Amino acid sequence: MSGAGSPALEVDGRGLRVVVVAGSWHDEITNGLIAGTTRTLEAAGADFEIVRVPGSFELPVAAKAALDGGADAVVALGVIIRGGTPHFEYVSAAATDGLTRVALDTGKPVGFGVLTLDDEQQGLDRAGLPGSKEDKGREAAEAALVTARMLERLRG
Repeated sequence: MSGAGSPALEVDGRGLRVVVVAGSWHDEITNGLIAGTTRTLEAAGADFEIVRVPGSFELPVAAKAALDGGADAVVALGVIIRGGTPHFEYVSAAATDGLTRVALDTGKPVGFGVLTLDDEQQGLDRAGLPGSKEDKGREAAEAALVTARMLERLRG
């Protein structure tokens, strides 16, 4: 699993407004990611809301709207499973590049919880479900919160 060596982060979300933007494909995996994100944000004391978009391609525009609307951070969650056409590469690149651009253009953090998978089992292993080996929803939420706090310190 790629989670080996992941950092232990001190997470404080008090006073932060976070929007979780989640795709609607592959419900079991996506709902696991949302649950891990929700647990983390609640435990950290963040104020948050969850919005759903049709798929991972739509994550960047929704993330940009949330950050432009005053959110301190976004957690973007999606599931893209490789198929037999180039569609996987296009959607994965658009989501990744788009979310990176949103973070840079707004100067606000986007926790990246978009799973790009070869098969459904890889997603189940990473979704934070009972029996999962990793919790990528938790990791994305932690990254967004820790980065928001770091940016506050850097900006004074």
